[in-house]
Amino acid sequence: MAPTLGRVLTVCTGNICRSPFLERALQSELDRSWGRGAIEVASGGTGALAGHPMEPQARALLEAQGYAADGFVARDLTTAMVADADLVLTATRAHRGKVMTLHPKAVRYTFTFREFAHLVAGLTDEELRSDGDRGAEGGDQARDHVARVVTLAAGQRGMGAPLADADADVVDPYRRPIQVFEEMTGQIMAALPAVVRALARP
Repeated sequence: MAPTLGRVLTVCTGNICRSPFLERALQSELDRSWGRGAIEVASGGTGALAGHPMEPQARALLEAQGYAADGFVARDLTTAMVADADLVLTATRAHRGKVMTLHPKAVRYTFTFREFAHLVAGLTDEELRSDGDRGAEGGDQARDHVARVVTLAAGQRGMGAPLADADADVVDPYRRPIQVFEEMTGQIMAALPAVVRALARP
């Protein structure tokens, strides 16, 4: 039987700035770690500009980090997309609330991107490894690993002071000056290493 892909979903409003940046950066890094086809990273918008390509300034900053935006097309977030995901990473806490409205069970596996980075940053290499995954192959192994990391991250909630919204959210740059796009990029790139370390092949 073919292995089941691990599925990560990223969410923002228009699905043309923040969530595609997260999608393409994470997909590239996880492909590098697991190989292509083990984990699928997709994205959607709570008020998507469906059918549009990535916003030009966001695309330029994504490409400046070494990631590709080719072929990206914005799409609406659906209940099925949330239900099929193993991990949902949102741009803001408001988006997290909208995800849970669509599919309440997603409360267990939905985090803001920066919150998730904060929660997994303190996990040890031993915690991120599991003998149980070594008998699985390909996507099954990757999906099992994502599920375990989600459980570990959820277990960190409440262990310390919660982040302020300004530290949990990724700023919305849409129709704003280039400096805000640069701030968005800085917030994402600062949090990305912790997320990649947690989700990468142990």
